[in-house]
Amino acid sequence: MGPTTRARFVHNRRRRPGPYASDDEEDQQEASSSSSSSDDEEEEEDAGEGEGSGEADDDDEAAAEPSGKDEVEEEEESPVAAVRSGRKASITISLKKVCKVCKRSGHEAGFKGAVYIDCPRKPCFLCKMPGHTTLNCPHRVAMEHGVIPASRRNTNTSLDYVFQSQVKGKISMVKPQFLIPNQLECGNIKFHERRVTCLEFHPTKNNVLLSGDKKGLLGIWDYIKLHEKTTYDSVHSCILNSMKFDTGNDGLLYTASSDGTICSTDLETGIGSSLLNLNPNGWTGPRTWRMIYGIDFNAEKGLLLVADNFGFLYLLDRRLKTRIGHPILIHKKGSKVTSLHCNPAQPEILLSSGNDHYARIWDTRKLEPNSPFASLAHGRVVNSGYFSPQSGNKILTTCQDNRIRVWDYIFGNLESPSREIVHSHDFNRHLTPFKAEWDPKDYSETVVVIGRYISENYNGIALHPIDFIDTSTGKLLAEVMDPDITTISPVNKLHPRDDILASGSSRSIFIWKPKTEADATEERNRERAKEFVYGSGSQKKSNGKHENSSDDDSDGSPDGKKKPKKTRFTHTVKGKGKSKA
Repeated sequence: MGPTTRARFVHNRRRRPGPYASDDEEDQQEASSSSSSSDDEEEEEDAGEGEGSGEADDDDEAAAEPSGKDEVEEEEESPVAAVRSGRKASITISLKKVCKVCKRSGHEAGFKGAVYIDCPRKPCFLCKMPGHTTLNCPHRVAMEHGVIPASRRNTNTSLDYVFQSQVKGKISMVKPQFLIPNQLECGNIKFHERRVTCLEFHPTKNNVLLSGDKKGLLGIWDYIKLHEKTTYDSVHSCILNSMKFDTGNDGLLYTASSDGTICSTDLETGIGSSLLNLNPNGWTGPRTWRMIYGIDFNAEKGLLLVADNFGFLYLLDRRLKTRIGHPILIHKKGSKVTSLHCNPAQPEILLSSGNDHYARIWDTRKLEPNSPFASLAHGRVVNSGYFSPQSGNKILTTCQDNRIRVWDYIFGNLESPSREIVHSHDFNRHLTPFKAEWDPKDYSETVVVIGRYISENYNGIALHPIDFIDTSTGKLLAEVMDPDITTISPVNKLHPRDDILASGSSRSIFIWKPKTEADATEERNRERAKEFVYGSGSQKKSNGKHENSSDDDSDGSPDGKKKPKKTRFTHTVKGKGKSKA
């Protein structure tokens, strides 16, 4: 890849081997080394990372997967025979190499250096088709392989004329120049105590990034002021799944969590109030514990729309802070609703996605159970669904079957997608679900960004790139990576105004900017130093563990509510170092 460029980092705690290693980094290492997908039932429990029964522990996951070493077979002599013969029972040990995926001999599967070898007895892990492996899958060589652009549909209905007159005229027909943010500008190492679950840029303050983690912590970071951060401890008691700004007050943030609550938080004071609590009686078991994943804001009506893990939709009045009506079943009863999105051009149109393998379009003015405007079938769990950011005319979904699907026209033929793009984002567990997101600055509504699950070999290092994809052709525009980031980056967010990408990898967050010609010239001439900053987060308790660290890996059974606490950190430079490519 060549010498790396300058980047600045904030370290909140030092990485320690052994028992002090990050649980989430171990999770990602396990996830990246296991290419066998789980069944649909396991996806419904694990793909969302916060179900009632909780996640499997790291030790359980390690025990479930063979270590990859030669298995040892022991044959012990019968105790009765040993007594009769008057000698001790003998043990015969034989070494036998077996595949850790299918448990058969004659071949091996797993990592060899930075390359993962598929089991030849299983279908390709990338495209799910038999006859080849991931290494020689045609979709890995060219992502646009097999992607056929949809033909232009001229239905000549009244809806077409409405779209042409009201929506299309607001869209620029000139495609703007797209700059890929492919240079690591700065990073906040181990900003969170647990893995990052969501990111959001501030709507008016260009340099402010908000992030949530698996423990419910809300972080605010001005990445221009590298050494400062603000965190609100326990806005929620477990996973913070999504966040939305109040369009009328950019200092007010709405957050949804797996603890079953919706909170509004004043970002300046940290004072929050609960708008909805689906578990007023506390923890009564996984069968009754409700969690909230999808949330969106209808500014015209002043409504908050939220959905839980049992398939129900709730409407909240933002001003009165009360629930409107009764819950409405919008997906299969008992299935999780993973995301909600209101159409930016017509906010009364709602898109939902769920674990029942469907994405559905609703008219919120006539909401009735099991009566969607359209149902978009998928092969497996649908991680997310979004309308295009400018016109709202397109739909983008991310499915666990390693497919990104695009519908070009919401009022056209929705029985099948306009395009299916094969992309690696099918994981087993211990990761935040991958979600392809539009570039909000792209008026052509074609560019999306998404992290990659399968690692690639870059100069002997296994890296997981962040992919920029042209959805009109399925072509890979760019793959962004850095040798200092060897973990998976499932959470990615593009800036609404600047050419900036924010990514969440394990407990760290990073900022990427486009590489300029001056940077490229300087990179060819010499290697630039990287600044590492260590702060109060590296302090430890007397028992040897980091302060505020947690070994609890359960997402659905919170230990209890804590008072929101605001913490400010000002870091000082402890040292500088260089990193070789």
